[in-house]
Amino acid sequence: MNDFLSEGGAAWEMTKTTVKMNNVVENLRRAIDEAKLRGIPVLFGPMAYTEEDYADKELQRRSGINRLMFEHKMFLAGSWGADFHPDLRPLEDDIVLLPHKGTDVFETDLPDHLQRLGITHLVIAGMTANLCCESTGRHATEHGYDVTFLSDAIGSESVPSYEASIHLNYPLIANGVMKVDDFVAALDGTSAGRHSVQKGDTVHGSDDGEIGEVEKVVEATAEHEAYMVVPRGMIFETDTYIPLDAVVRRAGTDVFINIPKLVVPMMPWSEPPTRKERQEKQGPNASTVDKLYGSRSLSIQKRT
Repeated sequence: MNDFLSEGGAAWEMTKTTVKMNNVVENLRRAIDEAKLRGIPVLFGPMAYTEEDYADKELQRRSGINRLMFEHKMFLAGSWGADFHPDLRPLEDDIVLLPHKGTDVFETDLPDHLQRLGITHLVIAGMTANLCCESTGRHATEHGYDVTFLSDAIGSESVPSYEASIHLNYPLIANGVMKVDDFVAALDGTSAGRHSVQKGDTVHGSDDGEIGEVEKVVEATAEHEAYMVVPRGMIFETDTYIPLDAVVRRAGTDVFINIPKLVVPMMPWSEPPTRKERQEKQGPNASTVDKLYGSRSLSIQKRT
């Protein structure tokens, strides 16, 4: 939308640093074009406010961001600011969602379109990193969708908020954070799975941090789960045995797992993963649990 992405927009003075830093408009255009070339649906999630939103629903009292948008007259319906950036305007056959009024695009007709199209994986880009992109990604993850964020096709109102989202929050609430180049390579690459990982591949965390090179890929046995070995080096003090079911995608010779690089040393991956350990990690079968919280049972409301 122009208020975020165009010079002269109501929020441009706040967003221009990260939009320019990441070439957000150009990278969004490329991500959209590359997805369409491969028949992948692209959904546009705009914002637009009318008098009723503020006079009747008092959205300006809902939250800080709603107050900010109200005071700066952002995304007023029918205005230039609420229109799409000229380089990012949807075509007639593109899907344009109903406007979201807060920070969560799931609070629109998005779920209906996802269900209708049979979509299970969302790739999120746009504005802003710590608000709409993050809220929508969190909601999608909670509802079972595979979520990927495109780090250089996302901007924010400040560099600190962008960095916090990209490097701290996204890698834990989603399955991957990658650049548009890696996204395009992943579209043409193999899907995640034990047969997609190869010796010599470079392993990346969900924060796009480089973990190391695959030294060996080991198939599952009666005692062990399938795993890959990243040898010790300057980053890790011991060999790291990463379960193959942690792999979410492969782009060329780059393999992505769903744990951030900084968290890998905290994982119990100093030995090959066993089937016994996996069973222990899964916890008890629900039918064997008497009290869910140990010291007490669930509170059950009386029905009237």
